[in-house]
Amino acid sequence: MAVRRVRRRINLKKEARLLPGYLTLSLWVLFTFVLIGWIFAASFSTTRDIFRGNALVFSTGLHFENYVKAWVSQNVSTFFINSLGYASVSTLLLVLVAAPASYALSRFRFFLNRPIQSGFVAAMGIPVVMIILPLFGLVTQLQLLRQDLTVRALMVFLYVGINIPYTTIFLLSFFSNLSHSYEEAAAIDGCPPVRTFWKIMMPLAQPGIVTVSIFNFINIWNEYFISLIFANDDRTRPVAVGLYSMINSMKYTGDWAGMFAAVIIVFLPTFVLYVFLSERIIAGVTGGGVKG
Repeated sequence: MAVRRVRRRINLKKEARLLPGYLTLSLWVLFTFVLIGWIFAASFSTTRDIFRGNALVFSTGLHFENYVKAWVSQNVSTFFINSLGYASVSTLLLVLVAAPASYALSRFRFFLNRPIQSGFVAAMGIPVVMIILPLFGLVTQLQLLRQDLTVRALMVFLYVGINIPYTTIFLLSFFSNLSHSYEEAAAIDGCPPVRTFWKIMMPLAQPGIVTVSIFNFINIWNEYFISLIFANDDRTRPVAVGLYSMINSMKYTGDWAGMFAAVIIVFLPTFVLYVFLSERIIAGVTGGGVKG
C-alpha cells in the first residue's frame, strides 16, 4: 500500500511576520556563541596573547596547564566541590520535602489548604535581602559560623528553606493534573495512601520533578548573595563567591588566562545540564499544563 506524503504548505505572510523575531533570536545566539567561544579560546591561551588580541591565534600553542593551575593553585577545586555538595544535597532535600507537600495540597481538602498555598505564593515574592540580615543576626548569636561543618549545614538549610515555596508551587500543578483513577485502583488493591504516593504518584510526576530539580540545581549553583554573607571562608565558599574573589586577585597576579579557565570550569556543569537535559526541561515545563 502506497504511503502518501502530505506536504505542509508554508504560509509566507505568517513567516514574514515572524522574521523580526527570528532575526533577533539569531543575533542573540550568535552573540552568545561568539562570547563563550572567545572565553573558551582565551582559557587555552596566555595572558600576553590575550592583551595583544591574539587569543584566537594560539601562537604559542594550547596551554592546558591553565586548567591545572586554576583547579589546584586557585582553589577552584574547593569551590567546585562545595557548590556541587550544596546544590546536590539541597536539590535532593527539596524534592523529598516539596513533593509530599505539593501532593497533599493537591489531593486533600482541609481547612488550611488555600491559606497554605497562598502563603507559598506570597513567600515567592519576598526578596531574599529582606530576610538575610535578620537571619545573619540570629546565626551570629547562635555561633554557627565558627566551624566548617555547621556553615555547610547552614547553607544547605538556607537553600532548602528559600526554594521550598517555588518547588512546591511548581510541583502542585503536576500532581493536580494526574488522574485520580490511579489512587482509586491502588486503594482497591489495599495500598495505603503513603505507599501510593511513593510507588505510583511520585513516578508519574517524574517530568516535573526532573525539571524543577534542574532549575533548583542551577539556581543554587549560581547563587551569590547568601553565600557571600554566610560562607566567608575559602574552605566553605561556593563557585560564585570564589570566582569573584579570583577576579579581585587578578589585580595582583595578572593571570587572566587562568581566570578564564576557572570560568569555563564553573560554567561547564550548567552547560552540560542544558545540553543533555533540554528536552526534559521543555517536557516538564509544558507537561504541567496538560490535563491528565
